[in-house]
Amino acid sequence: MKTLTVGHSPDADDAFMFYALAKKKVTINDHDIEHVMEDIESLNHRALRGDLDVTAISAAVYPLVATNYRIMACGASVGRNYGPIVLCKEDVCINDLAGKRIGVPGSHTTAYLLLRLYMTAPFQPVMLPFDSITGAIDRDQVDAGVIIHEGQITWQGSDLKKILDLGEAWMEDTRLPIPLGLDVVHRKFDTSLQQEITSAMEASIRMARSQEDEAIDYAMEFGRGIDRETCRQFVRMYVNEDTVNMGAEGKQALDRLYTLASERGIIESSPALDIIGLK
Repeated sequence: MKTLTVGHSPDADDAFMFYALAKKKVTINDHDIEHVMEDIESLNHRALRGDLDVTAISAAVYPLVATNYRIMACGASVGRNYGPIVLCKEDVCINDLAGKRIGVPGSHTTAYLLLRLYMTAPFQPVMLPFDSITGAIDRDQVDAGVIIHEGQITWQGSDLKKILDLGEAWMEDTRLPIPLGLDVVHRKFDTSLQQEITSAMEASIRMARSQEDEAIDYAMEFGRGIDRETCRQFVRMYVNEDTVNMGAEGKQALDRLYTLASERGIIESSPALDIIGLK
């Protein structure tokens, strides 16, 4: 048996999607899977080195790794009228943060890319672990922060103010969903194995959705203290029909994201979208 290194985060939505593969309810012929669980920014950096066979990445990093990886049509984390949020102690407008320190969860995250698209004024980005940003705002280490993962739900128990939902802003401007994360396969494999991996991923996602309670149990093994229903709510936000198959609209959304980023000089150019479709 050959081994495939498969990178994904321990976040509830990622763990949920990989439940059936982890439990070997779904398998890939002649291959074992070595699950590599790291936070998304660490996986972004590993993708830049090309050292994982299959991995979750931020959509924002794909232009930098497209020479080594192809996108799977399944596995994307997509928000429809919701996404990363910007929090602050004061109820201000986004451009009132001009020149301020804003905590962001990594230089290659889609959250940071979206912030640069929607902040028309210069600001001071402060790179922080995603789960430390609300605390950094509370302690005045930063003036505001971009919140991802389950923090998009749990922040409501704090005294912080939501000044912008980047997914809402994106939907209002583009009428498209926002693709935040992708799953990709290394180009070193032949097309038949790339297709088999993609089909296995789709099957794992479908099984997790059909066996939700069992998959939630698995996801909670890696949770960060969130309760079961918060975990379920977060999973349902980012493991949805777009995750099963991004389709033509998902491809259009990715193209729009990269085109806008290129026009703003955030990335050098919009990459060709090489997507492995579903059978």
